[in-house]
Amino acid sequence: MQPEFKRIMLKLSGEGLAGKNEKGTDATVVQKLATEIKAVHSMGVQICLVIGGGNIFRGAESGDVNMDRSVADQIGMLATVMNALTMKSALENIGCPTKVFSALSMPQICEMYSFREATQSLADGYVAIFACGTGSPYFTTDSGAVLRAVEMHCDVMMKATQVDGVYSADPRYDSSAKRYDTITYDEVLYKKLNVMDMTAIAMARDNKLPVMIFMQKGENSIVDAVCKKAKCTIIK
Repeated sequence: MQPEFKRIMLKLSGEGLAGKNEKGTDATVVQKLATEIKAVHSMGVQICLVIGGGNIFRGAESGDVNMDRSVADQIGMLATVMNALTMKSALENIGCPTKVFSALSMPQICEMYSFREATQSLADGYVAIFACGTGSPYFTTDSGAVLRAVEMHCDVMMKATQVDGVYSADPRYDSSAKRYDTITYDEVLYKKLNVMDMTAIAMARDNKLPVMIFMQKGENSIVDAVCKKAKCTIIK
């Protein structure tokens, strides 16, 4: 199979790293994802990667009424660093060079995000993992992923989810939900389809960044998506 893109932004959910566990990471799942990412990298595709932190902590949905939203979101950002380092280790263990760039300064752990440094790393053959979202509270990791995808001039934003595309309702609970093969940014915004937060969709629209929604589970799901062989929805 041949890849359809030269440079991608891959967004993985933190929950997806947990596997059957309620929290934390499942080593088998992480290894599978790392193997697939390396396979895509071996095709010559430049990979930008963002991983959510929901398997460790969910900032906006923490449920702690006594916690300031900004503090909760900062804790959530730190969770994305933990997942980024986990994936970096898994990738490097199978010979795939990787760098982690953080929107918040933590030099003992990872590199501070710099457009030039990140761009050069991609050119040098590294997978670039972006942690801490935008570096500011009140923004989701989806928004952070779209922002970095636009900055890095990615061909597409690929979001791996628990379903195989965009539906009119959650197909896990509504059997009558309609699935879309393609849909416009404005339709997603108008219908308030819960596939990404509205800020992320609007930013993708304003910068003409195509968004692919596909299922994270399954054999070779990421490889198939990069080669446009996966069942998915394209938002454009």
